[in-house]
Parts: sequence; C-alpha cells; structure tokens
Amino acid sequence: MIKKDGLNFHCLSCGDLLGEKDQEALCTKCLLNLEFDVGQIDFDHMKDHILQILDHFSSDVRSAFEKDPAARSIVEVLTSYPGIKAILLHRVAHFFYEVGLPFVPRFLSDVSRQITGIDIHPGAEIGSNFFIDHGSGTVIGETAEVGDNCTLYQNVTLGGTSLKREKRHPTLGNNVVIGAGAKLLGPIKIGNNVKVGANSVVTKDIPDNAVVVGVPGRIISREGKKIPRIDLDHADLPDPIVNLIKRLEERIINLEHKTTEDEEELGEEFFDYGGGI
Repeated sequence: MIKKDGLNFHCLSCGDLLGEKDQEALCTKCLLNLEFDVGQIDFDHMKDHILQILDHFSSDVRSAFEKDPAARSIVEVLTSYPGIKAILLHRVAHFFYEVGLPFVPRFLSDVSRQITGIDIHPGAEIGSNFFIDHGSGTVIGETAEVGDNCTLYQNVTLGGTSLKREKRHPTLGNNVVIGAGAKLLGPIKIGNNVKVGANSVVTKDIPDNAVVVGVPGRIISREGKKIPRIDLDHADLPDPIVNLIKRLEERIINLEHKTTEDEEELGEEFFDYGGGI
C-alpha cells in the first residue's frame, strides 16, 4: 500500500516524496535501482578478481578437451560449445556482481541464456576446471557454490527452495559429476568426489566419495574412489529399485525350486490329499 501524507504520496522503499500525479509504490530511483557508488570499490580485490578470471579462462577451456573427446580445436570449443560460452560470460557477470554494479550482471546472464540456453545467476560462485556438456536447460541459482573440476550435463538444476534472501541453493565440492536431468534442490552440501546419476532428485546432504541415483536420490556406493577427470559414465550407474526387484525375483525362483524338490521327495500323493490327512 502506498504511504500517503495528506495529498502527497511517498516511496515505499526510500520514503521520498512522489509527485502529486504519481501514485506508484516506488519512485523512479528505487524502481530502476541503478545507483552505483564508485568510492566503495575495493580496487585490490578487483585486480585479484580479474586475474582469477584469466586463470579460470585457461582452465575452463582446457577442461573441454579433458572431458569431451569430441573437442578438436580451441576455435571449435570457443565458438561451438555453449557450456564454454556460458561459463566465460558468467565469469564476467560475476565480476560485475561482486563489484556491486547494478543491472549489468543480470543483463549479461540473460544474454548468455539467450545464446546458450544455460541460465547461471551472476551471484553463483564457480571454481576452476568447470565444464557443462551440451548444457541446454541447465540452471544454476544465485547462492549456488561449485568447487573445482566439476562437470554438469544438460538439464541439470541447482535450484533453491526458499523465497528468503539467504543461502538457498546447493554447494558442490570438488570433482563432482552431475548427470543429465538431475535436480539438486535447497541449501544442501554435496561432498568431494561425488557422482549423481541422470534424472536423480537430491534434497539432502551427500558425503564424500558417494554415488547417488534415483528419486529421491539414494546413496548406492561409498567406495572412496576418486571420480576420473574424463567421465562419461554418468548414465552407467546401478538402479537400487531394479536391484531390489532382481533380488526378489531370485528369491522367488529359489523358493520355486525348493518347493519342486519337496514335492519330488514327499510324492505328489502327499500334496493331492492334503498332506496325508
């Protein structure tokens, strides 16, 4: 509701007096939110951030060759890989986001989404050697944190489950592989060396060195084996439901064999006449 002082209206955000004919809830200044104080910039931090962008540029491009055997040349990777375009644009958008520049970071992320089909909020923190293979439909939320040497496939979602301005997106450790279509929701923590199977839905913390599959995600392995840097086996993961059904099937077959053997030992007449009674 608009604050009214006699015949005058005030902005709900800053309280400034609006024009007599203006009855909007926010003034133009608050509505556009384009104020930027250059004096608050930490130039040393800015310098370090720029150097970090350059370092990550090298590792991100190199990861495409390490994690995708189809990569042929740097020109091909830079011009034809949506995941590489998305992460490079995100590095720049995140820089402006950290500086506090309004509008520009979200505009860059939207341009990246239109070009690549990958939606990464400029506030997301992403480590080195990051690679998104194919990438269409991938979404990474504002407070998501991604460690080093992580690989995401198409349609992966690192989503939030809260409307509050707080930590509401997943945190990924190092050497994590997220299979196609997987959904990781909420401020959960995914440990180091974790593999999440395709189309899994994960809503709880996952410890280090685990393999997770299913809906909801179930931990099916804690072997402690480090996930290799080149990993295309994200679809070749066991299904706990299928394994359970197989065990039940084996048990039924064993019971049938045992019943057949009992019939042969006691004779058919025993069963025909109610066990000899």
